[in-house]
Amino acid sequence: MRRGYLLVFLAASSWGTLGIFAKYLDGFGLSPFTMVFYRVLFALMLLGTYLELRGIGLSIGRERLKFYAIYGFFSIFLFYTLYFYTVTISSVSFAVLLLYTAPVYSIVLGRLIFKEPLRREKLIALFMVMAGVVLVNGSGAEFSTRALLFGLLTGLTYALYGVLAKLAVRKEEPEKALFYTLLFGLLFLLPFTDFSVPTAAVPYLFALALFPTFLGYILYNHALKEVEVSRASIVATIEPVVAIVLAFVLFGERLSAAQLAGAALIIGGSMIVHMGEKEGPKEAR
Repeated sequence: MRRGYLLVFLAASSWGTLGIFAKYLDGFGLSPFTMVFYRVLFALMLLGTYLELRGIGLSIGRERLKFYAIYGFFSIFLFYTLYFYTVTISSVSFAVLLLYTAPVYSIVLGRLIFKEPLRREKLIALFMVMAGVVLVNGSGAEFSTRALLFGLLTGLTYALYGVLAKLAVRKEEPEKALFYTLLFGLLFLLPFTDFSVPTAAVPYLFALALFPTFLGYILYNHALKEVEVSRASIVATIEPVVAIVLAFVLFGERLSAAQLAGAALIIGGSMIVHMGEKEGPKEAR
């Protein structure tokens, strides 16, 4: 059991590096589309090798291709590029906190799509997250309205990611679902990608694919063999904390007292939502 919680912590810590690598790659002049394209390309190579070693076949029904095209568009093309763009025009801390507004959208989407009841704890979580967003943005005048808008859209697409993940794993293994989602996302990114990147940026692109994509996903999947998904999801909320700490250490990003209070409300609201989760696989990041 302790090993399971350690794996969740390591997975969440890996996800917490996502914005850090995006910030470094922005220094090379790469567009968010180019960052995401190479992240997905390298991740597909790693995942394909992993599936081959595990003996997991990639066959899939033709009727499922349309679903994965939609999944790849929202969960790879839109989600990743919106998140990376928000990082480049604001800060890692700001972007990761607005990413965690996803529970607000998840509650609404869960009600509309899966007919999930709106219990009291969900309404409390909604209030906490919305109040947190006001505090995080209200005392941070250096962040533009555009950054706020794109950050909130990132939260929406992340929530859609979760909804589509639930539908995907009903028929395919999680690893196979991730492979096809990445594959279709790659196709959508092709027209917007600048294939010429500085040689010095390649290690960062590979690390972006290895840590927050491939390794984080594999670690979390193994953790779920020992830890209930609801408990694992709560532990995984360490992700924004890791991101904020790394952003402070590496880039000197600081949050005001009001923003820290907002961060606590957003993360706390997310934890409340996860406490009520039913068993099932979590979406990959």
